[in-house]
Amino acid sequence: MPTNRMFNRREIVSGLGALAIPLSGLCADDPDFPNKPIEIVVPASAGGGTDAVSRAFSEAAKKYLSQPVTINNKPGASGAIGMGDMINAKPDGYKLCMVIVEITILPSLGLTKYTYEDFIPIAQLNADPAAITVKADSPWNTIEEFLSDAQKSPDSIKMGNSGNGSIWHLAHASLEDKVGVKFNPIPFQGAAPAVVALLGGHIDAVSVSPGEVSAQVAAGKLRTLAVMSDQRVKGFDKVPTLKERKIDLSIGAWRGLATPKGTPANVVATLRAAAKGAASESMFKDSLDKLNLGFAYNDADVFKQIMQKDSEMFKKLIAKIGLKV
Repeated sequence: MPTNRMFNRREIVSGLGALAIPLSGLCADDPDFPNKPIEIVVPASAGGGTDAVSRAFSEAAKKYLSQPVTINNKPGASGAIGMGDMINAKPDGYKLCMVIVEITILPSLGLTKYTYEDFIPIAQLNADPAAITVKADSPWNTIEEFLSDAQKSPDSIKMGNSGNGSIWHLAHASLEDKVGVKFNPIPFQGAAPAVVALLGGHIDAVSVSPGEVSAQVAAGKLRTLAVMSDQRVKGFDKVPTLKERKIDLSIGAWRGLATPKGTPANVVATLRAAAKGAASESMFKDSLDKLNLGFAYNDADVFKQIMQKDSEMFKKLIAKIGLKV
């Protein structure tokens, strides 16, 4: 079921105020790192794409770290709560975050005071496009039929997303702007609960990644109408892209590891080496492939460039479509 009420800007900013400023003190080098378990804060619900990438990585990382990697799900506010929790953690490498593309979106919406520049990137691990998915027994067999009904009855189609200001919210808002329709947005604390609500008939469609609906699509319970990518997605080969349907829109998510500013250089180097090794493991790639989640490894330097580019792009896009939350 959807959350009982939507977060508003004042509530989120107020609630995260104490998390907005990272620790300024630097930690001394730790030559024995790691000597205790490492925690990855996952800013999304269990069962979604971000959670799946995190758990696949924690398994693959066992070969490259002498301590276990544990998962701590902290969903809410489109990832702002989980990422905010990590950013104010002790910068010693024992608390990481699976940062998500929303870190380049939320600041432009005024929902966080911190930005991607308050993190030290470790590595990008994944990238996925947005997709529009409905129930298999819905009246819509094509994206054209779906959008036609949305044009005829503005606000009538309940569109689930992973939270106000999330990438999946921005995806369907961008689609609205492109084709002149208006959905009724329904926010959830992550993609997984949005998909559950769709299966239960509480909403009409979801704007999430293909991987987050792949099991239900394969089981014949859901139907994906279109993906928002330049090319068709593996495992969804029969699903057209919006561009094939003359709608020039490509938008999607990425996920990767980061640590708070101030983390010692030798600790960061250890984490980067472990991330590179884990990402190269066939078990990690196979885990993502089975879930139709896109493998996309980039080292820290390239990952930071991607975050900078996306931050600038989303700032312009948000201004253009007038998105408010």
